[in-house]
Amino acid sequence: MPYPELSDYCIKDVTGILSPGVLIFKHLLEHNIDEMVRIAGRPEQLRPHCKTHKCREIVRMFLERGVLNHKCATIAEAEMLAGAGATNVMIAYQMVGPNLDRLGRLMHQFPTVEFSVLVDCPAGVSLLSNLVTEVSPDRSIGVFLDLNSGMQRTGIAPGQRAIELYEMIAAGDGVRPSGLHWYDGHHRQPDLSERRTAVEVGWQGLTHFRDQLLLSGLEVPNVVAAGTGSFPILAELGEPNLQLSPGTTTFHDDDMATRFPELNFFPAQAILTRVISRPQHGSLTLDVGHKACAADQPFGQRLSFPQLSSFNEVIHSEEHLVIETPDANQFRIGDHLIAFSRHACPVSAVHQFATVIEDGNVFDRWEMVARDRMITI
Repeated sequence: MPYPELSDYCIKDVTGILSPGVLIFKHLLEHNIDEMVRIAGRPEQLRPHCKTHKCREIVRMFLERGVLNHKCATIAEAEMLAGAGATNVMIAYQMVGPNLDRLGRLMHQFPTVEFSVLVDCPAGVSLLSNLVTEVSPDRSIGVFLDLNSGMQRTGIAPGQRAIELYEMIAAGDGVRPSGLHWYDGHHRQPDLSERRTAVEVGWQGLTHFRDQLLLSGLEVPNVVAAGTGSFPILAELGEPNLQLSPGTTTFHDDDMATRFPELNFFPAQAILTRVISRPQHGSLTLDVGHKACAADQPFGQRLSFPQLSSFNEVIHSEEHLVIETPDANQFRIGDHLIAFSRHACPVSAVHQFATVIEDGNVFDRWEMVARDRMITI
């Protein structure tokens, strides 16, 4: 996979850095954020998903570049975004159960922030309408119709039922239509031309549905769309009301870099791990157990080590990783290695804070505030 020079991940003194611990390389993070804005074309057309970083300081980096619209998946992430200064926060989730009450308290705590949510069924609209008219009768909440892009995870299929649901949003008390949500994260075809064709076919179906709504006299203020693989493809379309919502590209990771080598992003997040044992010749035991990385990935594919010429995972348990490598003799007990996670987003959810590196020195420590399901609300 493409990496910058190994020197970009140099740390002059690791003495005080805990392991296993998350590292953020600030110059690479800044590069990735600037590249996201560049691809989007205008800051207004970028709505980055904070699930990847969960961190106030990174929200502020986007805000400094004029990116005011943000996306999240949890009430805690929404609270973190609003508290950091985001003025338009989309919760890309259908609110049910106690989260409805939490949404009401969120709106009350941040009255100047424009919140929006997703729905994909009439019950979702009714629940929201009842909530808002009860707790904040003088306000309304923006609602995006969640469309099934073919991912088969959430969303209603474009068609007559979807039109009727959008009409329900437009006519409901306390709710108003904000537009359409189209997450096509399943488009991960390694061949760029094949992926482009699939993304564009989906987009044609979406725009046909949007035009049906417009011809019916309904407003469609925005379309929020794109996973990592479709992000640059959709950006090229030049749609004025399109907001692009990639998340992983903020940090980038081994998986995305391998799948999409044409993208100009670099891994800005890493894990510092140390050798804690050398049980036999040619092997190292590291302290990066699967509680410290993205355990959603298959065994043997969770981490990569740019300092090693090759390696093979032997055992991965909660607190230990045993690897075999021809480079084992180069490392002593207590020596550190840099590991890249196959999937960056879950790493932010299992670490309390990240050590930020700039020019090879420890620059700061940033808390992953929204890694918990609840902050104050």
